[in-house]
Amino acid sequence: MREFIVEADGGSRGNPGPAGYGTVVSDAATGETLTELAEYIGVATNNVAEYRGLLAGLRAAHTLDPAAMVHVRMDSKLVIEQMSGRWKIKHPDMKPLATESRSVFPPDQVTYEWIPREQNKHADRLANEAMDAGARGEQWSPSEPAVAAGGRAAAAAPLPQKAAPRSERRPTTPDEEHRATPGWSSAPDLGAPATFVLLRHGETPLTPQKRFSGSGGTDPSLSTAGREQAHRVAEALARRGTIETILASPLTRTRETAAVVATRLGLDVTIEDGLRETDFGAWEGLTFGEVRDRHPDDLNAWLADPEAHPTGGGESFAETATRIAATRDKLVAAYAGRTVLLVTHVTPIKTFVRLALGAPPESLFRMELSAASLSAVAYYADGNASVRLFNDTSHLRP
Repeated sequence: MREFIVEADGGSRGNPGPAGYGTVVSDAATGETLTELAEYIGVATNNVAEYRGLLAGLRAAHTLDPAAMVHVRMDSKLVIEQMSGRWKIKHPDMKPLATESRSVFPPDQVTYEWIPREQNKHADRLANEAMDAGARGEQWSPSEPAVAAGGRAAAAAPLPQKAAPRSERRPTTPDEEHRATPGWSSAPDLGAPATFVLLRHGETPLTPQKRFSGSGGTDPSLSTAGREQAHRVAEALARRGTIETILASPLTRTRETAAVVATRLGLDVTIEDGLRETDFGAWEGLTFGEVRDRHPDDLNAWLADPEAHPTGGGESFAETATRIAATRDKLVAAYAGRTVLLVTHVTPIKTFVRLALGAPPESLFRMELSAASLSAVAYYADGNASVRLFNDTSHLRP
């Protein structure tokens, strides 16, 4: 039985932007190059281009010998892990490409291996050539006569054109440079994540007294101290320069905080109801001690069970988590690859972090979250999340 090596790559100059792929099929026993393919595919993301390269390589190998064993080597961790079945595929543009790739050969004839970029230079070069051709309004054609499918070829001579370095192929934008700093960085093999910068609103008169203040209470405005905090965080975000969109809870304190930041950044604010604080029922406006004195049994149940409700109804932590998860999924789909500021409250922010970490519900009681603090979570195309920052208040110091 013959065995082929498929090495594939893809790239986008802009992500999304002008994109292309390259793929090489070689004989596993001799190392001989059997087929070279590349194509400019128009505007697409890095990951879509990588999947297109994989699909083209598998099809070329199938044309050579449908009974062969195929070993795929790529420097895309995302594609290798997804095709190996270890990571889920959630992005709608990649699902059909993955399904089509799996249909080319029976699953037991194909294996996958991640390799460093330095070991994937041949396919990388072809992808760059395809994108260069696209920039000239042409489609890629090989410098040497194309190898006929099923035929044998001499060792491929190097093409005269110097391949563009990967840094040119996948340029780093100012936003990506900021995301590469500690706290909000991204993993290049997974593409640019949807990054949620989570801002707790500034203080209200209830905040220093540590009173329950949810979505069912008096809806207080920012205090003088809270407005000052909003201005300080606005300046900090302006210096960082990465925020592209601002969404806020519908409550007064979050809208006021968001408005200060939006004015400084020159952006608009969109209200997102899913970001509202938990409704604490009859506990609204009370301190923890007052609740313990008046409703001890209800408080103990609430502390022990995420399904328990505050006295008088309100919203359980489990219900809040369901709401936040739905909001997260909606926003991740809407803002893939972008950095979004979510101006919200203690429980929603802790819940975003808890869900990202896969932590149990009781972890909510083990997090300290200050007024006007910043946290950040990045969400990748494979469905994984990474907590990049939590409860940063450095911008509030003199």
